[in-house]
Amino acid sequence: MYNKIMLSKATIAGGCFWCTEAVFSKLKGAISVTPGYSGGDRKNPTYEEVCSGETGHAEVIQIEFDPDKISFKDLLYVFWKTHDPTQLNRQGNDIGTQYRSVIFYHDDKQKKEAEEGRKEAQGSFKVPIVTEIIPFKNFFPAEQSHREYYLKNSSAPYCRLVIDPKIEKLKKDFKPLLK
Repeated sequence: MYNKIMLSKATIAGGCFWCTEAVFSKLKGAISVTPGYSGGDRKNPTYEEVCSGETGHAEVIQIEFDPDKISFKDLLYVFWKTHDPTQLNRQGNDIGTQYRSVIFYHDDKQKKEAEEGRKEAQGSFKVPIVTEIIPFKNFFPAEQSHREYYLKNSSAPYCRLVIDPKIEKLKKDFKPLLK
């Protein structure tokens, strides 16, 4: 007999999914991190459709994690600190509703922890946090070309200018949570 690991899911949006995937895939307890689309009504949208702003989807990551190795609260702590939750429908130069900040909670416990986390994180910002906290309703994995983007394209200008600083912050500020 063996002990089967009971995994949990978290679905979050904090700007470009290339960035969030790169950050969260480095956390211990993150078994899989899949970029995709969530929050809209169109089934199986393409990247181009989501970028049009017409589908209602956000670029998200869905994290399957081992709650015995990393808690949802710890995931949220990293989430609040590795993007700007005060920017409405954008992160830096990535502009549009697909880049909005959202936590799609999977159960009442996640909802409560997300609301508590937002309240606590607000103390670090002078302007209001605009992150939505809404029920999870769907997830559609992104096309293969968007998966492990940073790992496969780390020398690309976007990765060097936008993602590398996030990874450096992660290594500096979140050492105990890293694989």
